[in-house]
Amino acid sequence: MEGKKAKILLCEDDPNLGSVLKNYLELNDYNVILERDGRLGLAAFQREQFDLCLLDVMMPNMDGFTLAEEIRDINPDVPLFFLSAKTMKEDIIQGYKLGADDYITKPFDSEVLLHKIKAILKRNEELNREAENKEFDLSSYHFNPKLRELSSNGKTQTLSPKENELLKMLCEHLNDLLPREQALKRIWGSDTYFNGRSMDVYIAKLRKYLKDDPNIEIVNIHGNGFRLVVQEQL
Repeated sequence: MEGKKAKILLCEDDPNLGSVLKNYLELNDYNVILERDGRLGLAAFQREQFDLCLLDVMMPNMDGFTLAEEIRDINPDVPLFFLSAKTMKEDIIQGYKLGADDYITKPFDSEVLLHKIKAILKRNEELNREAENKEFDLSSYHFNPKLRELSSNGKTQTLSPKENELLKMLCEHLNDLLPREQALKRIWGSDTYFNGRSMDVYIAKLRKYLKDDPNIEIVNIHGNGFRLVVQEQL
């Protein structure tokens, strides 16, 4: 990560392993937040932005698999490693089914783990750079998320950060369902009733910005989420 230290969420209930691994990663120029159980780990993930998660599988209050599901609801793309003494094939398969980038069995070589972390962060940095520069053509509109600009017929609307992120997520799910819960957790941090009402206000604002083109519509899929539908122009 150029310009800033990558931030890692480490969830490990073994105090010795947790402290040793935290210190080792910090010596290698990573910013590490250590939590001792899954519930605290989820609170940290909801509170802060992380570049990678290292999750012990067996933890009190919330196990690593459950925590991974919660994390994936908030951010489907954050790299995620399981650290586990559970070596059964079924456990390893479950870890990968939950979207793990790697499943590392204990005991493990810290240096090997470090190189795996470096490799996946480099890959993600390259993917994120491509995503940051991606622009969208929506019928008569052009959307530049990096500049937060929505343009049409020589007019440009500068979007607020939440408007920009919401439209970007809709574009990433173009003509497909953007799950309501996923958008709420990623942009607002949680899917509470009040955050849901706030998101509805932002959807209404985006509809207003796009209203001049009949080929574009944000459709409400009741109880599930929204679809940004763009009709092909003949």
